[in-house]
Amino acid sequence: MIDYIQAWQCIGCGKIEAPQPCIGVCRDRKILMVGKDDYERAQGEIEALRAQLAKAHAMLQRFGLARPHEGQWERSWTALQAQLREVLAVLDAPGQAPPKTS
Repeated sequence: MIDYIQAWQCIGCGKIEAPQPCIGVCRDRKILMVGKDDYERAQGEIEALRAQLAKAHAMLQRFGLARPHEGQWERSWTALQAQLREVLAVLDAPGQAPPKTS
């Protein structure tokens, strides 16, 4: 569960203020904050990436469990390559790839 703090932000200078009752021990310190919309958008992207990773993980587990039949190595290898291309397609899926940073 995420707790939000309601605050006021100046549209001119960007100053943020969240008045609270002071008990006399307050000290100001510099903090970094992010807007709720930006945070929720990032959380949505994280959830999508986790789902994408879980799907790729499940697909990749097949490689560890694969045991080709006697005399079928080449056929099995070709099948595993095709499945690997499927996994790569899942990881490269548009709209689910991680944002590129510079």
